[in-house]
Formats: sequence, C-alpha cells, structure tokens
Amino acid sequence: MAHYCDIAPGHPWHGPYHEDEYGFPVEDDTALFERLVLEINQAGLSWLTVLKKRDAFRHAFAGFAIDRVAAFGDAERASLLDDAGIIRNRLKVEATIHNAGVIQALRDQHGSFAGWLDYHHPLPLADWVKLFRRTFRFTGPEIVGEFLMSTGYLPGAHRDDCPVHQRILACRPAWRSA
Repeated sequence: MAHYCDIAPGHPWHGPYHEDEYGFPVEDDTALFERLVLEINQAGLSWLTVLKKRDAFRHAFAGFAIDRVAAFGDAERASLLDDAGIIRNRLKVEATIHNAGVIQALRDQHGSFAGWLDYHHPLPLADWVKLFRRTFRFTGPEIVGEFLMSTGYLPGAHRDDCPVHQRILACRPAWRSA
C-alpha cells in the first residue's frame, strides 16, 4: 500500500496539505476544530473529496468559529443539509454542531481545546479513542487516529525519509516529547 508521502507530493490537492499541514503541531482551537470536522466528514469517503470541499465547509460552518457553530439552530441545520458544497450527512452535521458545544465546555475546563489535548497527552491510541468516544460524537478509531496524527499528537503522518518529516520535528510535535 502506498504511503501518503508517495502519492501526495505534486498533487494539486494532496500536495499542499501534505507539505504544509499534515502532521504539524496545531495549537489554535479553530484550526483543531476544522481538522476534527474534516476528519469526521472523511469517514466513508476519500480524503480528496474532503479537501476539494474544504472551502465550502469553511463557508458553511462560519469559518469553523466554535461559538457560532455551537449556536446553530434548526434553520442552520436545514441549510447545511441543503448545501451541495459540503457532505450532507445528517449525523455528521449534528456531530459537528454538538462537538462545537463540547469544545466550548472543554475551553471552560482546560482553557482551550488544545489545553484539553495537552492535559491528556500522551495516551496510546486505544485510550485516545475511548476518551474521544466519551467526549465527542462520531469519533471512531480511524477518525481519532488521523485527527491526532494530523495535528502532531501521534507519530506516523510522514515516513522518516520524507523531507516534511524533518520540518515537523523542528516544530517539536507533542508526540516527540511523549
């Protein structure tokens, strides 16, 4: 099976994500929320589909502004389910809105979503999955693993010989200090 480091470089969609985002530490709550939403929406689909719809997701979910999304009501839900630019899955839409409210509570308890992640780090993947399942909606092992790998909490985003891997190491990802 080909590794992402083999297929992404030079690709118009995968390339920029691979080179500039995938595996780099993320501390901003809006960016973390976006990444969680994208990973949830990837379930059952290709990552390319999600990347192509990323701008539409940003627009539909108010730039991933956590407080705004958490306040979405019936009108916004209906609008999202009618928006052909995003993935119109009722469970994923509901999970996104619910999870925004969860992140609000995590900010109250830990100062930020990143603070909550840091508080629990390091954990083995199985424990992360249990924690996410207790905390969020629509977060199974694949979603949790990719979310944590893509945001620098778990290793494995890049092969050791990938040039991007060295750039990530220089950013001191959380998994490196575990």
